This record gives sequence, structure tokens and C-alpha cells, in this order.
Amino acid sequence: MNSSMTRLAAAVVAGGALLTGGIIAPAGAQASAAGPSTAQASPGLSGAQRADLLSMARDTWRFFQTDVDPVTHLPLDNVGPGDARGTYTSAANVGTYLWAVTSAYDLKIIDRHEATREISATLGEVAKLKRSYGFLYQWYDTGTGLVIPNPGTTQSCADDPTAATDNCSFLSAVDNGWYASGLIVVRNAFPELRPLANALIAPMDFSIFYDNRAQTACNVNAAIDSQPTGQMYGGYYVGTGPAGYHNGALYSDPRIAMYVGMGLHQMPGDVWWRTWRTLPPQQCATDPDFSWQGQGTPQGYWTTIRDPQSGKPFRVWEGHYTYPGTGLKFLPTYNGGMFEALMALQVVPETSWGPRGFGLADQRTVQVQQAYASQLGYPVWGMSPSSTPDDSGGYSAYGAQGLAFPTGQQLAQGPCPTCTPSPESAVTPHASFLALTVAPQRAYQNIKALQRLYPGVYSKDGGFYDAVSPSTGSVGHRRLVLDQSMIMAALDNSLNGGRLQGYYAQDPVGRIAKEYLEVEKMSL
Repeated sequence: MNSSMTRLAAAVVAGGALLTGGIIAPAGAQASAAGPSTAQASPGLSGAQRADLLSMARDTWRFFQTDVDPVTHLPLDNVGPGDARGTYTSAANVGTYLWAVTSAYDLKIIDRHEATREISATLGEVAKLKRSYGFLYQWYDTGTGLVIPNPGTTQSCADDPTAATDNCSFLSAVDNGWYASGLIVVRNAFPELRPLANALIAPMDFSIFYDNRAQTACNVNAAIDSQPTGQMYGGYYVGTGPAGYHNGALYSDPRIAMYVGMGLHQMPGDVWWRTWRTLPPQQCATDPDFSWQGQGTPQGYWTTIRDPQSGKPFRVWEGHYTYPGTGLKFLPTYNGGMFEALMALQVVPETSWGPRGFGLADQRTVQVQQAYASQLGYPVWGMSPSSTPDDSGGYSAYGAQGLAFPTGQQLAQGPCPTCTPSPESAVTPHASFLALTVAPQRAYQNIKALQRLYPGVYSKDGGFYDAVSPSTGSVGHRRLVLDQSMIMAALDNSLNGGRLQGYYAQDPVGRIAKEYLEVEKMSL
């Protein structure tokens, strides 16, 4: 996983571990309240608002002019106050940086020559990096290009040749999904770079992340340590095998790897239907008991859906949560964060391809985030894993988890009441930008509120900083390449009619997603 996703996993425990075994109890909370049961449609952006957002895109692009290593052309993970620089990178950082350069070209901030030069330089270095199964390892030093065990270390993995199940041998499914998505965008946005992108995509084998062991009519296979077979592993340890947990929550960021894996025909459609929308009720006595979810009687229904490619029938639990005190139904992410829900939307046109399913879930995510910020008394909304709102260089798994509601009213599938600092104490600007394609007017107004109420959160030399505390106004003066890249991608989509999505959607790999998204009707 990249910096954000790695620290997210550390903060909330491996998502698959919780989702496959139900081993963590639900969080407690303090108070009850009701949020709005509906939200009005958000109208489009005016000319003045579009011009304002384009100005923000230009400011945001200035960050990238200082972020990329001048020798290796690899994107640094982050740039902090003073001389603080995160001189390490990951597969997700590389993939989303490709989004950002493409978006800067689409927005006419840079010309085609500059865009192709920057991408060629980066991919030329990536081609030299140590890879396995076509995938990038967990961390690389941006100065040397060597695989390293942890961010900021001076030790390379070459000094630890016996490493078996640590970052020196780990291939992250989700991070490499983002990496692949960037290459797919590039080969469609810049046909002259297609041979370079294709050469990096060709050796990729997403089948290593798929649990192809025997499936049963139950939620798990009791004969194989009660494992949810047919799902995707969180990663793979080179020389050892798959990671010991699954990405069990479909409505979270790992679904990008499923989109790509199915699109490359390296994962069957089983992975889409066997992965859970919400943790399902027991079908067999040997299934895990997920009643701790804290949403009362399981909400939703079982339905049978035929896989659009194989024709194989799958029994799918179309579950949902309900926002306490309202009729607002929504699909929870694992941690309640915005990028878990809406990051995939920046390349996969879920709202148009899945208007009765994941596209609807994307819209409900914004409503829940707004309602919960109001519940907390915050004047702005948008919680997502990000830097801490200070200059400590920390990172936390922020999300709308429902801790302000009584016990049993959680908003996320895997709450993190033990996270330090509080998992609900910061708002990150990238969350608002991700919402632009779903609710443009509401997202824009929130962006402007962030600027107005917390002027220190923005500067012309890089755009928004990564996080602010709505309670104290303190700002974390750090920018992450992942988060800034999401901002650039969202601006490209919102100002150019979904152009970045279009590059992915026109690709044969991307088009497979349409077949899956359009056949599903959720219980929302």
C-alpha cells in the first residue's frame, strides 16, 4: 500500500482481517442525533466557479514542480514544511501522478510536449525498478530507485535478502491497481506513449491476488479455515504467496484492482460478486456472525445475479446501512473515508454506468459526510485518510465512523475507536474535490468554506494543504502526491466532462467494468 493506505491499515488493522473473521467489536459512541433523510440535487457549476476551480488547478500543479525527484523523475510521497520531504514512493503514488500530469495537460496548464516528456521520464525510471509479476514493490527510495523496507529508512532491501513477509517482498493489490490505472489512462490519452505503457502492463498478473480456492454456497468455505474464497487477497509476498487476509469490503479503494484484474481477464467475475457490499447475514451455521455491525437487523436482501461474462449465477447480499434517525440508506466503506468511496470514480464512470448501484452509493457517500459533519458541529465536511492537522508529519485514518452516535449506530464497516488521534477530528480538502463529479455545487461551496474559514489551509505555491482541524483551525502544512493527484483528477473530470474517466472507459480493460456496474441494483 502507499503511504496513506499503509498507515490506514496500521491504524485500523488489515481490512480483510476484520471483514473475513468479524474479530473486532463495534465502536462505542457518545450521543444520538438525526441527519437529513434526503438531499436536493446539486446543480452544475457556473462559469465563475469553473474559472475559480481552474485557478486552483494551476496552484495545485505548482506542487508537482517541486515534488518530483530531478534525477529519477519519481514522485516523492509528500512535501512538508521547511525542508521536510518524503523521499520515497509507491505504486499508487506513481499511478496517480500519471493521472495528475494527464489532467494538467487536459486543463491546458502544460502543453503536450511537457506532459509526454514528464511521463516518459517517470516511466523510463519505473521500467528500471525492481518488479515482480509486473508489479511494483511496497516502497522505493526516490533518490536511488532501490526497494526499501519502510518510508524514510536509509537501508535498502538488498541489505535484507532473507525478508519473506515484510515490505521487501510485498506487492499490494490496491496500490498496483492504481499503478495500472495510470498506465491505462496514459496509453489512451497519449497514443505516442502507448508502447511504453503497454510494455509495463504486459507482464502484470493480477491472478496472483485472486483466491481461486473452492467456493461454497455459504459466505465462507468452512473446510479452508472459514475463508471467503473467491475474493481478492490484500497482497502477495514474493517467494511466499498471498497475504493472509482478503479485501472483503467491495465499496472501498481495493475495488480498483478488481476492475483492472477483471478487465485484463486475469480475475473472473466471481471476485466482484463474492466480495461483500456490507457484511452479510449467515447463510450457513459455519459462517461468521457479523451482527456486531451495529445497524440492527440486517438491512437489504439476497438476490441472484448472473455474471455478465461467464453467465454463472451468484447469490449476492445487497445490504445497506441507514443513517440514524433518517431514511437515508447508504453503502458504508470500511473506514468511512471519502477516498475509499470516491477515488475509483475518478477513472471509472460509476455514476453513469451504475446509476442503480455503485453510482448511487457514490452519491449517498456525500450525503452521509455532510450529515455527519453537521452532527459533529463542524462547519465543513469531508473526512478521509490524510495527514494530521499539525506539523508532526503524522497520518491517520480519518472517516465518518459514527462515534458521535450511541453504541450500535456506526457508519463504517470497520470503525477505529482506538485510533490516535481521533479518527473524526480532521477534514481533508481532497475529499471535497472527489465529490465534485457527484455533487458539484455542494462540493464547491465546501471548498470555498475551507478557504474562507481556514485561510492558512491554502497557498498559491501548491494549493490546499492536506488537513485542517474544524475544531481548532490548526493546519497540517504537508501535501501528499496521492491527495494532490486526486485533486487534479477530480478537477479534470469536473471541468472537462469526465475526460480522465473517458481515457479509462475507452480502453478494453476499462470497458469490462461497465458490464458489471450496469447489471446491479442495490437496496439503496
